[in-house]
Amino acid sequence: MGSTEQFNSPTYGTVDQSQVVARMRDFVQQKTDRDYRLIVGSDSLPGRGGQVYLVTAIVLHRVGNGGIYYWQRKLSSKIHTLRDRMYAEAMASIAMAQQLEYIPELQPLLKHHIEIHVDVGEVGPTRAMIQELVGMIVAHGYMARTKPESFAASKVADRHTIPGPKLIFVPTIY
Repeated sequence: MGSTEQFNSPTYGTVDQSQVVARMRDFVQQKTDRDYRLIVGSDSLPGRGGQVYLVTAIVLHRVGNGGIYYWQRKLSSKIHTLRDRMYAEAMASIAMAQQLEYIPELQPLLKHHIEIHVDVGEVGPTRAMIQELVGMIVAHGYMARTKPESFAASKVADRHTIPGPKLIFVPTIY
């Protein structure tokens, strides 16, 4: 994670790596008696011409009391199959987790392994890929979570795959 990389935060707007680390450190220092989970998850959305919007989220979960997150969106080269997209998501999460491991200020948060959340589950077309993706993540030394427990990928990163604000339908109640 280069120091010039930009991240987005729903609270702080656009921030760089040093700001992400500082905000995470401050968040932990607010309640040092709590347990924390450091989680990385990615999601993707096909764009035009085979290009894919790939979003990776870093989530710092204060167990039982909320959390904070940061995300990046990149436009990836052509990825045509669902299998290739799922592998690209998993590899993006692994790469981010590896970068987080080398930030000295985050070492106290790494008492437990970094979790990687993958957007695959027992229901739907991704079920055939669960074992191979989880195996790849575990082989890299990380804990893997799949749907329905993979909220960093299926909820947090997913919310930011569409460029610009996501339109949400809110029914009118009379």
